[in-house]
Amino acid sequence: MGSGKQRWKISFYKSQSTLQLQKKLAESQIQQPFPVPIEFVCPISNSLMADPVIVSSGHTFERNCIHACVSLSFTPSLAGAADFSIVIPNLALKSAILSWCHLHRIDPPKTIDFYSAQKLLRTLMNSEDGENGNRSVGSIRGSDKLSRTPSVVSAASSDGLPSTLPFATRPSCYSSSSSCDNEILTNPSFSEEAELMLKLKSSQISDQEEGLASLRKLTRTREDTRLHLCTPRLLSTIKSLIPSKYVALQVNAIAALVNLSLEKENKVKIVRSGIVPPLINVLRGQFPESQEHAAGALFSLSLDDQNKTAIGVLGALPPLLHALRSASERIRHYSAMALYHLSLVQSNRVKMIKLGSVQTLLGMVKSDHMPARVMLVLCNLAASMEGRASMLDGGAVDCFVSLLSRDEFDSVATRDKCLAAFYGLSNGGLRFKGLAKEAGAEKVLEKLEGRGSDHVNEKVRRILETLRKKDEEENEEIDWEELLNSDEDASRTQRQIKESN
Repeated sequence: MGSGKQRWKISFYKSQSTLQLQKKLAESQIQQPFPVPIEFVCPISNSLMADPVIVSSGHTFERNCIHACVSLSFTPSLAGAADFSIVIPNLALKSAILSWCHLHRIDPPKTIDFYSAQKLLRTLMNSEDGENGNRSVGSIRGSDKLSRTPSVVSAASSDGLPSTLPFATRPSCYSSSSSCDNEILTNPSFSEEAELMLKLKSSQISDQEEGLASLRKLTRTREDTRLHLCTPRLLSTIKSLIPSKYVALQVNAIAALVNLSLEKENKVKIVRSGIVPPLINVLRGQFPESQEHAAGALFSLSLDDQNKTAIGVLGALPPLLHALRSASERIRHYSAMALYHLSLVQSNRVKMIKLGSVQTLLGMVKSDHMPARVMLVLCNLAASMEGRASMLDGGAVDCFVSLLSRDEFDSVATRDKCLAAFYGLSNGGLRFKGLAKEAGAEKVLEKLEGRGSDHVNEKVRRILETLRKKDEEENEEIDWEELLNSDEDASRTQRQIKESN
């Protein structure tokens, strides 16, 4: 037996030797290919999976390979009887692949991009078409035969994927893959929609958030994208996400909807998709950022004449009126502008009057709360008989005359809007004239005469004419009463009435 030191030195020496041997072995193995476990390899791309997903049939594939299969409505024969209707991330397998790469000092696999996956799929389609002669691509699926038409391909879907998937390319892609690639690159709207739908329909909140964030970014500045992505199935998916209890999902869903609504061609589509009721519920909610986007969406949608009546019927007016009292300036602004455009329709004006909007709006004007925007709505209300009656009952004449006499408006434009609303009331007949005279409107208007634009000066002139004409009518009425008191004129009048009857 040796001493303790000798035993220690021997064991230390062996440990060092073992480490050096392991290091040399690892270095030599880096230069040699390792046998990759078959379960780490995507059956379609034949490479290590960077983002493995499980489909409803239990098979595992690279995510973008599945997206490409869905976009082309094609299932390769090497994938067997795989069902692509549901996609679930395989986090356990992804972790195992990364651990295996780390163990063998291999760089983690990179995700195959969508267009490369489509190109690979087209190569498989061409090769399988060649092997199977004149058989249709659908017949490759074995007993589940699928007929392919020139425009659409049927596809089963249990998670909201389309029941009919339009071709991303022309049918000629079977004979020329390069021409197909060019067409996909120049018109990627369908592939964008397919990718977004897969994320938005995912059971993972993180995938949904990522999909909505991408949709919001894509539609922020690109007009062509806003037009192509405003599809019934995408709108239906957004509609289902708007009531989400997750604020981030709700905000991004409505913000993306606002972007889509910027295009005139999309406004009617959005309203007809049934999205207005969820927006109304959000406007009644408690999340200011969501409320802001909801008010903005209703404002944008109300710009189209075909939507105005529908939005009013669906119940948007009460929450919009309530939103005028919001602490958020942007919510107040969007709500006021939405009410202005909606009140251009008579049916909405009647509803607003019944909701007591006149008192609310006049109270805001008196407190100098958004006077310019509120005056726009009052101008529309004053254009109808019901609106004028309600405004006269609510003290609008005194309110306007008081504002005009002080002339303390925040801008000339606000003063002009006040005069326009007052001009609308001037069609209120004798009642308006009596209230205006009592409020001293004539003297106030005389001071303002000639101080505005030609259009505004014309309104002031006509109001003054209406007020001054009142005295002439009163005198004329008195003259007629004196004449009717005489027997001769009375009998003559009676004869005229009989003859006219």
